[in-house]
Amino acid sequence: MAPTWDPRSPRRSGASLLPVLLPIAVLIVVAVGVGSWLQFSERQSLDRVHTVGSAAADRVDVQATVQRVDASSRELVLRVRVTPRGSLGEEGGTAPVADLGLQTSAETLGDLAFKAHERITTRDVQVALTAGSISDYPFDSYETDVEFWAVLDGRQVPVRMLFSNNDSLFAVDAAPSGSPQEAALALGLERSGSLLVFAVFMMAVMWALAASVLIGAWYLTTRGEGLVWPALAWMAATLFALAAFRNTAPGTPPIGCVLDWFAFLWAETVIALCLLAVVVTGVRAALRPDDAP
Repeated sequence: MAPTWDPRSPRRSGASLLPVLLPIAVLIVVAVGVGSWLQFSERQSLDRVHTVGSAAADRVDVQATVQRVDASSRELVLRVRVTPRGSLGEEGGTAPVADLGLQTSAETLGDLAFKAHERITTRDVQVALTAGSISDYPFDSYETDVEFWAVLDGRQVPVRMLFSNNDSLFAVDAAPSGSPQEAALALGLERSGSLLVFAVFMMAVMWALAASVLIGAWYLTTRGEGLVWPALAWMAATLFALAAFRNTAPGTPPIGCVLDWFAFLWAETVIALCLLAVVVTGVRAALRPDDAP
């Protein structure tokens, strides 16, 4: 007798998938929402401009923007654009009316000088970082001071600084400091939220891979499977792939940082020992029939 077709079977299979697909869809929506909020807040912090200094009509405006933070060299590159306002400048603020000197803080490597009646060009200056160590990556933080005061034709003039950050790998917290005669900010730098999340995700992946290799090694050694070449190839590939994965960490962290001691070095050790244990037990299992006679 030919089997009869039951039209209710597709409806039962579709209904059984609904309890699985619905939580997945909710998790995707929640993940996208949280990611959008984090990206928006980080974008807002990058677009924020800190203003400090004098608001006088005759002043010198200094636009200071962080271009790059080099934690390994313990310095940041600050792009400075100077614009004299009011009676201090000419040609729309592109040139000073007299010799203009821009003095900086002790952490800044060098002062700035501009000739009278000559076009002012943008300068890049290096600022040394204090406190913190890159070995704490990705939880490292640093401090420094950025100060500017201007001298025009031998007399001090008001200064206003507009500070911003263009380095997406670092979040900068700026607080006013110094006297009213100068534009000064105390900076606190730490890794950005996206970098921190990615680094923590990398550590979780490293431990997950090490755990999976450990479970596979336990299964092979307890079952006496011998030399299972696909499993050995997978373990060896994981051992070397983990090193390449570690090198993709943003900011080029050095060997021996927190990322290594919290996850990478231990995961590599676990995988290497598991690979060695599987090889030894596999060789013993393969030679056991030959030793029996």
